[in-house]
Amino acid sequence: MLTVIGETLIDEVVSDTASMRAHVGGSPMNVAVGLARLGHPAQFVGRYGDDDYGRMIQQHLRDNAVPFPVRPDTAPTSVATARLDPAGGASYDFQLVWDLPGLARQKDTLLDGSTLLHTGSIATMLAPGADDVLALVTSAHPLVTVTYDPNCRPTIIRDAVFARQQAEKFVALADVVKASDEDLQWLYPDRTPEESARAWLDAGPAVVVVTRGSKGPWGVCRAGEVSVPAPPTSVVDTVGAGDSFMAALLGSLVDSGLDGAHHRDALLRITREQLTGMLQYAARAAAITVSRPGANPPTRDEMVHAA
Repeated sequence: MLTVIGETLIDEVVSDTASMRAHVGGSPMNVAVGLARLGHPAQFVGRYGDDDYGRMIQQHLRDNAVPFPVRPDTAPTSVATARLDPAGGASYDFQLVWDLPGLARQKDTLLDGSTLLHTGSIATMLAPGADDVLALVTSAHPLVTVTYDPNCRPTIIRDAVFARQQAEKFVALADVVKASDEDLQWLYPDRTPEESARAWLDAGPAVVVVTRGSKGPWGVCRAGEVSVPAPPTSVVDTVGAGDSFMAALLGSLVDSGLDGAHHRDALLRITREQLTGMLQYAARAAAITVSRPGANPPTRDEMVHAA
């Protein structure tokens, strides 16, 4: 079992020319769904309200065979509203609640049987829940592989200094970190994303990966650095591409037998060839996702046919 902890929310899209559209979103939730579609049992730990939007989230997770052990609470389900202007530009309004009290006390039951714990995005930045997530990751580190994607949201967490400090807490606990070049440029504007990734590797992870859009992903491990080209594809939109990449990166890690704290030393010895294969697999998943609308990660069968 793999465990993903983080936010889920409803994305509302509002315009003057069409009726409001709502769909389930949230970066960590997308990763859990992506893992399940790739054939890896994954549970999602996050909050949602006891309301119509919360029931949408529950149904989406059921439809993708993702267990969700945390029950709904009395606060409203989080919502991100995108308002489109006539030219298609979007302005965003967020109504977010991120709070999972007592999470660390539940770790023995929540993580029972898990070999990997993934987190990131708003859940690791927004109070008060971010402190609970950090406590859970700290206590879980001796037991599982820890993976992290900061997936920065400057429109929500505007203080880059705070975000950088918060991200570094999770990087120090993580075995595998993925960040976009935009994330790293915002967090560390005075150096290149690759320089920032190298610095993060020195903080403890076995692997740090930087996604770079059409340039393809780049990664660094103790054996060296690798990059792979982005597969050719027709881009419909880029929604969920980074989350599909993250899910496939983790799926490849599991397929390689490198998940679980007892494999931490082996993960630290990962070769450039192994990392190259993982990046190629993850880039293929992202390419499939951008070829169709929305956060719609590929299945294992789709990945086989696209190979």
